[in-house]
Amino acid sequence: SLLDTPIPIPPRRRAVLILCTTAMASYSNVPIEAEAQPKQKAGGGKSAEVFEQPSYGACFYVMAGFSVLIIILFFPFSLLLSVKIVKEYERAVILRLGRLASRKAKGPGLFFILPCVDTVKVVDLRTVTFDVHPQEILTKDSVTVRVDAVVYFRVSDPTMSVVKVENFFNSTYLLAQTTLRSVLGTRKLSELLSERESISDEMQSQLDEATDPWGVKVERVEVKDVILPGNMQRAMAAEAEATRESRAKVIAAEGEQNASRRLREAADIMDESPATVQLRYLQTLNTIAGQNNHTYVFPLPVDLLTRFLGAAPR
Repeated sequence: SLLDTPIPIPPRRRAVLILCTTAMASYSNVPIEAEAQPKQKAGGGKSAEVFEQPSYGACFYVMAGFSVLIIILFFPFSLLLSVKIVKEYERAVILRLGRLASRKAKGPGLFFILPCVDTVKVVDLRTVTFDVHPQEILTKDSVTVRVDAVVYFRVSDPTMSVVKVENFFNSTYLLAQTTLRSVLGTRKLSELLSERESISDEMQSQLDEATDPWGVKVERVEVKDVILPGNMQRAMAAEAEATRESRAKVIAAEGEQNASRRLREAADIMDESPATVQLRYLQTLNTIAGQNNHTYVFPLPVDLLTRFLGAAPR
């Protein structure tokens, strides 16, 4: 190679040659994979795909050589264009002359690109949250409600999120709105109010399955609030109040029934022993005297009055 020749090379040019040689070697060792119509891998996962290796023409090599020449002529200022750094929570997808340079995204850390040849798309891997605005939904039992939700998702495959969809955030947002309408439209109002957890799980599975080809993983979906119309709220409140009143009347009627049975049993017992009635009279007087009343009522047996009235002269 040029670096092994005995020709004396200035240290600056030698450093530039080493840098360019290292960058070109790294690009030549990485398999270039891309194709407009990828094929599904047999027996692979849901988003497993095989990208066939494209063939670059002479234009690529001319532009690559021109980029290397720019790096050499404007070194070290050319490093501002050829050296890129991505953060720990980011990945870089490189498009070389409009084609996917590598199936695996670059990062985190430092890497080299060829100016005028490579285009870098940086994708954030952190979890993203967005609110689904309240949607007017007609339930299965023909009740109109307004429902809003929260969706948590992240990018699981940066390459697919760049190649397969133009804007994965807007696409996921619109798909979440459609899924919310379709899932809640098959439920009744009572199920919507009591089975929020199962509804959230169903929405999460449908969204995750739909966004998997885009390289997006939906982690969680939560139904925030269910807003009923004013007339529906008043009708439900009246229905609940009527239900409570009917239960109260039933409970009172059952209490009266049980009390009447106990009184009948007590009357039967008193009928068997006449002295029991006198003891009951005395107990009643004792109860009245303990209440500091000024009026006292003395109950008298009816048969006693009958004897006095029968003994009086006619």
